[in-house]
Amino acid sequence: MAVRAIRVFGDPVLRATSIAIDQIDDGVRALVRDLLDTVKEPGRAGVAAPQIGVGLRAFSYNIDGDIGYILNPVLVEVSGEPEPVGEGCLSVPGLWHDAIRHPWAKVTGIDLEGNEIVLEGEGLLAQALQHETDHLDGKLYIDRLPPETRRIAMREIRESSWF
Repeated sequence: MAVRAIRVFGDPVLRATSIAIDQIDDGVRALVRDLLDTVKEPGRAGVAAPQIGVGLRAFSYNIDGDIGYILNPVLVEVSGEPEPVGEGCLSVPGLWHDAIRHPWAKVTGIDLEGNEIVLEGEGLLAQALQHETDHLDGKLYIDRLPPETRRIAMREIRESSWF
């Protein structure tokens, strides 16, 4: 349908907990199409519904050319020792810092037909699963930064041209 504009830090929708999808209707189908169109843009690994202004529990992903979506995702399992991993966010443009993430993650949810979806993996996929489910809980990657790095990031945000 459309590539949607990304909401940036300061927009209240990014800090609100998203609502579970209880009925799959034309609006939800349109949301999925928009999420898929929006994540296909170069340099994007994932887009959560709040990032395009919709407070529903859904996200799309684009990992090594594997493009998909999930509705009502729940981060059900992580493993491995949390470690700093270079990370950025479309909603905090221009910043790149080491966020603390587990090296493996598993998310469950449903597709548009109500069938169960399980996404699991390591590396960039694990990072994206954690990052996107955080968005649905009103968290940004800067919340995962060590305190001193977070102070630096907040200063960079305040000094950015987009803020």
